[in-house]
Amino acid sequence: MKNIRNFCIIAHIDHGKSTLADRLLQATNTISEREMMDQVLDDMDLEREKGITIKSHAIQINYKHTDGQEYILNLIDTPGHVDFSYEVSRALAACEGALLLVDATQGIQAQTISNLYLAIDNDLEIIPVINKIDMDGAMIEEVKDQIIELIGCKPEDILLASGRTGIGVDGILQAIVERIPAPKGNPQEPLQALIFDSVFNSFRGIIVYFRVLNGTIRKGDIVKFVSTDQDYEAAEVGILKLKMTEKKEVSAGDVGYLITGIKNAKEVKVGDTITLKNNPTQEMIKGFQEVKPMVFAGIFPVNTDEFEELRDCMDKLQLNDASLTYELETSQALGFGFRCGFLGMLHMEIIQERLEREFDQTVITTVPNVSFIAYTTKGEKIIVNNPTQFPDPVKTDRIEEPYIKAQIITKPEYIGNIMTLCLGKRGILLNQSYLTTTRVELQFEMPLTEIVFDFYDKLKSQTRGYASFDYHPIGYRESDIVKMDILLNSDKVDALSALIHRARSQDFGRKLCEKLKELLPRQQFQIAIQAAVGAKVLARETISAMRKDVTAKCYGGDISRKRKLLEKQKEGKKRMRQIGNVEVPQEAFLAVLKLDD
Repeated sequence: MKNIRNFCIIAHIDHGKSTLADRLLQATNTISEREMMDQVLDDMDLEREKGITIKSHAIQINYKHTDGQEYILNLIDTPGHVDFSYEVSRALAACEGALLLVDATQGIQAQTISNLYLAIDNDLEIIPVINKIDMDGAMIEEVKDQIIELIGCKPEDILLASGRTGIGVDGILQAIVERIPAPKGNPQEPLQALIFDSVFNSFRGIIVYFRVLNGTIRKGDIVKFVSTDQDYEAAEVGILKLKMTEKKEVSAGDVGYLITGIKNAKEVKVGDTITLKNNPTQEMIKGFQEVKPMVFAGIFPVNTDEFEELRDCMDKLQLNDASLTYELETSQALGFGFRCGFLGMLHMEIIQERLEREFDQTVITTVPNVSFIAYTTKGEKIIVNNPTQFPDPVKTDRIEEPYIKAQIITKPEYIGNIMTLCLGKRGILLNQSYLTTTRVELQFEMPLTEIVFDFYDKLKSQTRGYASFDYHPIGYRESDIVKMDILLNSDKVDALSALIHRARSQDFGRKLCEKLKELLPRQQFQIAIQAAVGAKVLARETISAMRKDVTAKCYGGDISRKRKLLEKQKEGKKRMRQIGNVEVPQEAFLAVLKLDD
């Protein structure tokens, strides 16, 4: 055990985590030249296309140190985006140390700080590394000063490296062995292992990834999952190389996988403890914190008869992405579906893409919103996750919405743009401080509702990509929230309803009506599109009817003949409007997400 090291790589998005992981694998000959490709651990198509890591990836490296001893290094490459911080927290729970990567051209950014605090909370040994030192714009001395100020280390503790060219990789491997403590634990004690991830394989069932804290797990053992209280036979155990490598046993301090042939996704919970049936451990491992979804949206199958299939796919996807939460929901417009909780808009987009790619499910996503708390006049507390749960305004005493504390790090020339953006989103400036002469940190308190839609994109465009953004929830505050309904010929379309601040409702309603006018196909009858709050209509657009020229066959003759035909047409249109219903195309639901403010 003294020769095992468990570590992960943490950094802001795009600071070169996956590239450095490639070099570590190459330097230790874990991967042959033939298998080598850029970002080799990002095995999902989506990750390659978007150039981001979505899932944490674990891999075992064998390293021969200069002291002649063989070491086993378990590396976990983590995502950098704020929406996937839950992945990072799970990776940290399986490690003793972390490489904190900082881009020499960008310096410390918001995610660097938040991921660092996560690591410190888990008592990890931090090894600071400045990456991309071969770039033309590298500011090595400035970035060193920033790191020393942030974590209070000595200048000689900071390693310099380049993930692209491989400079400094040997120094990093030596530092991992020398600075990161070996895992504590006893292979002779009862088995105690933490599940930190799982994936679904259509041939083998569910594959569980775990980290053993105490004891040993062997092939053929009868294991027990503590929180579900189920027993299984360990059909195969092993370690994670680039491909899974079977072993007879995996013991304390190591990271491995377990196949038991479980088919039901509900039986595996991330953060659960695995132990042996005949010699169980007395205490459960303190798992991770419960995931708190930030954004809620409905996901519905395009064809209502595909609902059961979608349910299976959601179960399998949740295995691989523990931060996805969902429950059943029905909508008059869309039938049966799910109310899903996501950690952010990028997370929602990724889940939708993965459903379409990995499971061939075409889905309709409703307007995303956050959860509010409504207090009735009788003093009851109602949690409102979607507009249909919104209580009657007459019986409502007050409504509270979630607030977040946002931390934005940028260059001084963009302060004005960021102020305008955040104050326009009902933000309150808390603090402004200069980290260095060229970097300034702004802290705001803002309603989460305002951030959900397009805040991140706007921030990037206002600052030419130079701002980094991180946030955490700080509780609920009273607010003037109203429910805005969209009516088509006086019928509510529940999937287009939105909960919105009263001050923004008129503007939002007008834009939405204009957008729907473009997207809804014309019918034989007139369609009125209205946005209303309660009984008050805020905006209206009208789609005129398609008309057949019924008087074309009249050549000359009395005007009364033409009038008779037109009156007959008018009556028909009236009747049609009473029984005709308006089909809302899928684009209309998506258009709401892309409304430009």
